[in-house]
This record gives sequence, structure tokens and C-alpha cells, in this order.
Amino acid sequence: MGYIEVTDHKPHVVCIPYPAQSHIKAMLKLTELLHQKGFHITFVNTEFNHNRFLKSLGSSSLDGLPDFHFEAIPDGLPPSDPDATQDIPSLCDNIMKNVLLPPFCNLLVKLNERAATTSSKAPPVTCILSDGFMPFTVLAANEFRIPVVLSITVSAGALMGFIQYPTLVEKGIAPLKDEGCFTNGFLDSVIDWIPGMKAIRLRDLPTLFRTTNPDDIMFNFVLESNKKFPKASAIIIHTFDALERDVLDALSAMLPRVYGIGPLQLLLNQLPEDRAKQVCYSLWAEDNECIEWLDTKPQNSVVYVNFGSVVVLSPQQLVEFGMGLADSKHTFLWVIRPDLVVGGSVVLPPEFVSQIKERGLITSWCPQEQVLNHPSIGGFLTHCGWNSILETISAGVPMLCWPFFADQQTNCWYACNEWGLGMEIDSDVKRNEVEKLVIELMEGDKGKAMKIKALEWKKLAEKATGPTGSSSINLDELVNLMLLGKR
Repeated sequence: MGYIEVTDHKPHVVCIPYPAQSHIKAMLKLTELLHQKGFHITFVNTEFNHNRFLKSLGSSSLDGLPDFHFEAIPDGLPPSDPDATQDIPSLCDNIMKNVLLPPFCNLLVKLNERAATTSSKAPPVTCILSDGFMPFTVLAANEFRIPVVLSITVSAGALMGFIQYPTLVEKGIAPLKDEGCFTNGFLDSVIDWIPGMKAIRLRDLPTLFRTTNPDDIMFNFVLESNKKFPKASAIIIHTFDALERDVLDALSAMLPRVYGIGPLQLLLNQLPEDRAKQVCYSLWAEDNECIEWLDTKPQNSVVYVNFGSVVVLSPQQLVEFGMGLADSKHTFLWVIRPDLVVGGSVVLPPEFVSQIKERGLITSWCPQEQVLNHPSIGGFLTHCGWNSILETISAGVPMLCWPFFADQQTNCWYACNEWGLGMEIDSDVKRNEVEKLVIELMEGDKGKAMKIKALEWKKLAEKATGPTGSSSINLDELVNLMLLGKR
């Protein structure tokens, strides 16, 4: 991979993720790669998340480097629990109403004024790298006459699903006619008109169209974001060509310059150690003791369970998962966030505690990639968030899939039907099904076949991120585009 020869000013890219854990993590990894290519980086979090980082990682964690520093802007929301994800619809509503646009533009002015001073070593802003679901940044780019590159932290398949929302409206499918559509089999209707996607069901599309309310915030947020995709100079999707070739080809015919660049961690692994900036990605403090616990377990013997940063369970769902894991008699590591359960209190029955003893470990948060790559991990029970899917593929681990909302249903469909990596757990979770699927994953013929497929996809991911792989080539092309400043 080539590096920029810096002659006059470095290119200065201002990066702004959607304000949630998974989006921030993916954007940070992408900006690390750009930093190593010679870009000056300003990374913009909301004040809420900026403070969460300082709390979980320490007061000096965001000090940055002379050419990689952090800034914060307000999100306009009232104060909320500093240890929990903010209310997503409220956040999306403020983003859609451009509440973040004035403070973001003020920051760009400040950065350019700073660059203009004789003592400053910071260059003026030359480009915006924005999460694709922060549509106001396209307006800012127009105002400052600089290019904007949109980073999509969901899969190509999920992006294609989101892009179909206006068509769902035209066809009279969305919003849903009435509440009966949720239960009468309507969502099982097969759709065969989406470019690059084989016949899937309505329920396999990203879920935010599943509303009977035409004014639903999340539904309209996607429609609004859709309008901005064609106005970007380029679109980066966190994927790799071999994984989603048909959809990437279809998207390339619909949108400007589409680049599949991923898995990002495997690209970062290609960097020489002395060039790799150690950036932490977690809004929660990580428990590293679970790694020592895994060190004591046999190879491929542990089920890792994590529902990500946004999913919430009912108390009953928690119990069903817990008892299913316990009854499977397999060893497991389970991440239970402080805000995982609706109402806040995690109560597991006494028989669960007595059954698991040395066999189960519960922690509040963990270094997921380190866990997935640990030799003792034999399977992953996941909500199918896209970061988790790519991290699982990169580690060669098969999955049990329990998608919750948004893009997770689409990711689940691909994992189970296209990639041969996963088995789905019914949304109405029951302990006996969890028990049965955990045993199949860890002992059964289907589990063994999934493990073989997982290792095949791991090799393809490593090939894509090698020196001559598709993701490495796409990254270099993107860098040249950003340097030339084409709009």
C-alpha cells in the first residue's frame, strides 16, 4: 500500500461518524488507515460520546497526535444516562432536522481559521468523511466547497435494502397498511425485483419500514439519508468484493464511485507495527480478565454471546437465553451490558447460577475481536450487527443469529442463506431452541459444515486485504480521489 508524499500541506479530512458505538468503531478504523496514508485527521464525536470515551478510557485517551486529533459538537439532546446508548429515534430526528449542522459548520470554520495562523501546523480542511447516515454533512460540504465521502458502516446488502425504501412507498408496501401485516404472513412475501439480490422476503430487508405511521422518525430518516447518497464524491462500504460482489456491482451502477473496503481490522493488521496508532474504540470500559479465563479453556469449546451496543432484551428473553445456554451444557462467555435489559435489572434464576458455575462467565463488556480470535472460541451467538459479522468472518467463527432491528435481519439472511455461516434463532426466543442450536453449533454436522465455510470466508477476507487484494486496491484508489479533491 502506498503512502502520500507530503509536499506542501497534508490533505486534512474531517471525519464524523453516526453517534453510536458500532459506527464510531468502524469510522475510527477507517481514519487510522487514512492517517497512515498521510492524511491529517480531525475526528468529530458528539459531546455525549466524547465524554463517554473519556470516562471509559481515561482523561488522556483522546489527546491524539499532532496530526490526528479529536473534537466534539453538541447533539441538541437533553441529558441522559451516561452509561447507556442514547435514544436512537430522538438522535435521528435531530440529525434529520439539521440540528448538528450549525455546530459542525462552526467547527469547520474554526479549523480553517486555526490553519490560517502562522504558528499552526494544521492544514485547512480539504475533505469531509461522513457516516452515510449523517446527511447534513452533504450540505456542509456544499457550503465549504469541499468534497464529501460517505462511509457506510452497514453491509452492501443492507444499503441496497435501505435504498429500496422509496420503491416500497411507490409499490404501496410501506408504510404497512395496518397492524395485521405484522402477523398475517405479509412480511413473508418474496420480493424479486431488487438489483443484485436474490429473491428474499420483506422481513429480510432492514426493518425500519415496518411501521403503519407515515410520519415514523426512523422510516423518514432513511428516506432523507437516501437523497444524499448520490450527492457524495464517493461511497465507501465496509465490506469486501468477494463477500457481496453482486450487490456491489448493482450499487456501482446506481451511485457515484462505490468502494468496498474491508474488513478494516485486517487492513490495519497489514500496517507495520511502528506506524500503527493505538486507538481505543469502546464507549464502555472493557474487561480483559475474560481473556485469562478463555486461556484456561480447550480449543473450540466456548460459545461467545454478545448482543452488541444497542439491542435490549425483555427480562423473559434474558432468562430464555440464559437457561438455553445452561441446558446446552456447553461453556460460554456472555456479555451483559449495564443497559441490556429493559427496566435495567438483570435477574437470572437460581437454577441458572447453580448450573453454570465453572462453565459460564458473565462480563459487562469485552475486547470482542480479541475474544473472537481466541483459540477457545467455537461459536458466536450474535445480534448480527455488521461489525460483529465482519469480525466473525475475519476470525473464521460460525454463528447463531438473533437479529433485533435495522440492518441485522438482512445480515442474518446473508449469513444463513448465502454464506453458509449461521443458523437463525426465532425472534420469539425459547430456551429449548437455544439449547438445541447451541448443541448443533458446537457438536453437530451442520455446525462442522459452518465452521468449514467460516474458515473459507476468513481466507477470502485475508486475500481481499492483502497487498494486491481488492480492498487494498480500492483504498488506494479512494486515497488518490480524496487527494485530487474531485467532487
